[in-house]
Amino acid sequence: MSDIEYYRPHDLDEAVTFLARNGATTRILAGGTDLMIDRRAGTLNTDCLCDVSRLVELKRIEIIDDRLEIGAGVTMNEIVHSETIARFAPALKIAASQFAGNQIRNVATLGGNVAHCSPCGDTVPPLLIHDATAMVRSRSDERAVSLADMAGGPYHCTLGPSELITRFVLKPMTAEMTLTDFQKIGRRRALAISRLSMAVMARQEKDRSIAFIRFALGACTPTPHHFEAVESTLLGKIPTETLLWDVGGKLARQMRVITGRRPSAVYKEPAIAGLFVRILYPLVASSGKPVAP
Repeated sequence: MSDIEYYRPHDLDEAVTFLARNGATTRILAGGTDLMIDRRAGTLNTDCLCDVSRLVELKRIEIIDDRLEIGAGVTMNEIVHSETIARFAPALKIAASQFAGNQIRNVATLGGNVAHCSPCGDTVPPLLIHDATAMVRSRSDERAVSLADMAGGPYHCTLGPSELITRFVLKPMTAEMTLTDFQKIGRRRALAISRLSMAVMARQEKDRSIAFIRFALGACTPTPHHFEAVESTLLGKIPTETLLWDVGGKLARQMRVITGRRPSAVYKEPAIAGLFVRILYPLVASSGKPVAP
């Protein structure tokens, strides 16, 4: 890589100042897991790498007032071992624990996974159920960007060349939640890219009716998509297996409307319905006690 310059800023201010001057010809280096693949494939078209992997401003995991803030430079294994995330965003912890292999989890970052804008990014559904926004910094200002607005299409990030994701702001899970979970389907059990993923967070009343639910589907739509129709259909109802199969079928059909009829639909449509029933079935069998993932 001798033909590519390397720059490592000492703090966040230095990083955004550098990007303001050189962003158009620079790629951000955090974990580098996807960047190295591009390099080997000959598609890494850049003059310089700006290494932000050691910036302490990007490594924080904190509860601030009523918000959970997770730095963009936090790695998957740091998410897995964080007691704060285990308590306030357990579905994200589950997703991180299933992310690639242990070596990749040691370096892959939350910000990199989101900014890569892969339709199968495992951390996106858990972030969506927490209504997460990305805080994006440039030399001149800071702005909040939704995950949907960040992705202009598969593998196309809409952020400007002088901008850097600093952290994600989530609504933390409360103790009253009955269920929170993340599940995915791949070609094999380990080290597999997701073909389908789901995240859910829900709370039931004493009569078992659903009082709150957030649901997100991954790896099935070109950009992050929040299926509010699923939530509104289940809200206020007492879940049964029949109801879940019905809503799961509607979810599969809604996905087909978004993506069109693709060859993978033969597999994905029944898989969506089946995984939907599986991830939400604890609400059917719930005795009112929290279901620990």
